[in-house]
Amino acid sequence: MANEIKAAFVGELKRRYGTLRKLEGSYSLLEIGKDLARVYVRYSKVHGAHRTFYGLRQEDLRQLAGHLSFICFLWDGQDEPVLVPFSDYEDVFRSTSPASDGQYKAQVFLNEDGIELYIAQAGRFSAEGYVGWAAFEMLVDTSRIETAPDLSHTQVQTLLGAIGSTKGYDIWIPPNDRPKLDWSIADCFECRRVVPSAPKGVIDTLQEVDVIWLGRGSNDPQSLFEVEHSTPVYSGLLRFNDIHLVMSHLRPRFSVVAKDGRRDLFIRQISRATFKMSGLSELCTFLDYLNVFGWYGRCRTK
Repeated sequence: MANEIKAAFVGELKRRYGTLRKLEGSYSLLEIGKDLARVYVRYSKVHGAHRTFYGLRQEDLRQLAGHLSFICFLWDGQDEPVLVPFSDYEDVFRSTSPASDGQYKAQVFLNEDGIELYIAQAGRFSAEGYVGWAAFEMLVDTSRIETAPDLSHTQVQTLLGAIGSTKGYDIWIPPNDRPKLDWSIADCFECRRVVPSAPKGVIDTLQEVDVIWLGRGSNDPQSLFEVEHSTPVYSGLLRFNDIHLVMSHLRPRFSVVAKDGRRDLFIRQISRATFKMSGLSELCTFLDYLNVFGWYGRCRTK
């Protein structure tokens, strides 16, 4: 099955871009054209809890550095490949160490709300913006590169609310923020009028979270988002930690949303002992603005 899935992907890559060349020393590294781009192809079966497991060889990653490069994650029954730009995670790999076998360990979580990439020792990251060929083609064909606009805190809130609404969730955004939502960049959606119910100790904290997705007609938070535009990442993590400790039985997902330049800060903060001991480090994802922008675009075209 692995060979069939890889062969199908490589065949599609060749159909789109023509000449492919295997790089020396690896069976999984491909070069498109004359160094137009490099693709590191990885495959996994889907295991329990809807997740996949990958080993990324340190020597293979070294051959991606300095080139327009992508890590391709494949699995059984996949609709479209996940093609992650290596440059987005190069500093993440530099800040961690491979396992004793010389491989960085990665997982992809196939959640109903979206796809997440987990890198051991670094944490979780949204991979929604990397699904499918469209984003890959924009980067490989440099004449068509698209970037996210310079989004404000409120615009990111608007996009996150619109994504959740499209997915069928009820949306909570603090009432004071609602008049500022920017309907010029997203389709209108209704916000929940009443704050989600929660134990007394965290109700005030919960109602201050920037965006919450709730099951339709339910009071159970499914996904919580804190947009850290210029505010400290640590403060958002503390808010999440308080909610997690009191409402861990609901297993909500948490995401810190910020510009990509704050990814390293997120990794340092989520690695603190307090968040590892509470379990938040295993549940909290970093989501950058470009991912949000791309995710909304994909939701609109479905």
